[in-house]
Amino acid sequence: MALNSIKSFRLELDGPADAAFTGGEAVSGLVVLELSRDTRVQSMKVQGRGAATAQWLENHGMNSVYNDYTSKITYFRKRQHMIRDNGEATVLAAGRHEFPFSFQLPEETLVTSFEGKHGSIRYWVKVKLHRPWATVRKIKKEFTVIEPIDINTPTLLAPQAGTKDKMARAWYRNFGQVSVTAKIDRKGYTPGEVIPVFAEFDNATSRSVVPKAYLTQTQTFIARGTMKQKRAVVGTLSGDIVGARCRETWHGRAIKIPPVGPSILQCRIIKVEYMLKICVDVPGTSKLCLELPLVIGTIPLHPFGSRTSSVSSQYSVEMEWLRMSIPEQPEPPPDYCSVVTEEEAEQRNNTGVRQTADDLSGILERPLMEFVQEFRFRPPPVYSEVDPNPQPLNIRPRCMTC
Repeated sequence: MALNSIKSFRLELDGPADAAFTGGEAVSGLVVLELSRDTRVQSMKVQGRGAATAQWLENHGMNSVYNDYTSKITYFRKRQHMIRDNGEATVLAAGRHEFPFSFQLPEETLVTSFEGKHGSIRYWVKVKLHRPWATVRKIKKEFTVIEPIDINTPTLLAPQAGTKDKMARAWYRNFGQVSVTAKIDRKGYTPGEVIPVFAEFDNATSRSVVPKAYLTQTQTFIARGTMKQKRAVVGTLSGDIVGARCRETWHGRAIKIPPVGPSILQCRIIKVEYMLKICVDVPGTSKLCLELPLVIGTIPLHPFGSRTSSVSSQYSVEMEWLRMSIPEQPEPPPDYCSVVTEEEAEQRNNTGVRQTADDLSGILERPLMEFVQEFRFRPPPVYSEVDPNPQPLNIRPRCMTC
């Protein structure tokens, strides 16, 4: 059979080219086959598949032998026969032939599509055309899956808060302590939202310090009991200088979430996590960093979900205030190595490089903050609210957690 008998062989998915699917939806389309003459076809089938794959190579020692670390999870596998192989070839007449197909995605097992340095989560449709005495013709087209993360849940609406301190030293002398206390209104946000950061920096040293906030992304890949991580800073916020023996307060300083992908927390071999780091360079020692975990979701906050949420949502609509706080063309964020502390970097390099598969339960666990307390420092009340128990004017609390 002449190979040029096929004029066109293509796969068309229904809907726009940038369409995204979620669990339980149907993926449908057409296989279009145009023939220049009568053609014998043995079989043609459509396959739908989704899988997560983590893979990388490592060279240990001075030899050139590489170890292959690979793990894979299949989320779904569907197959439909357009032309079934019954032992005899089917003759298709010259002209255009259309073969519609449709299959339903699983309800709960899917994970959002992802492309990373050491792994990926992909979904695709593949068509195979078998003809007698001819090579197999294949078509493959990927599609995007976005599993919804609704931030309007009690866990993601809960405030995140913490406090941390560090001593400034030179040789064997202590020159005072630097402490940071911070709070954000909730744990869940969506891309494009603004996170109002409430924080207090107490500089008891004899030198000035500059507080900063960073929004970081950590990609974790796990294979054969070993993990690889890739970290990046995706957003920054610089504060004002805090002079020696002075205190500085952030009353809702804004850091905007860029258009990043949602968190991936339900996959066993690939995870994407976010963190808000509030950092201060401490003279004579390593950087002081307080970490507050974040979850980047896909379903935004309801306008009247709760009082706490409505207070924070005010920051996303006051555009004039945002223009003053966030430049239209912000500087590119620094590398992750300029944010992470030396102690954390050394600890992560010395531990957690290789673990057995039996110890995967704690492979991603690390301390998020030194202390977590309930914040009594709250945003200013709305116009109609009045504090029934005002504090005396001559009493000033030491910090927001006192």
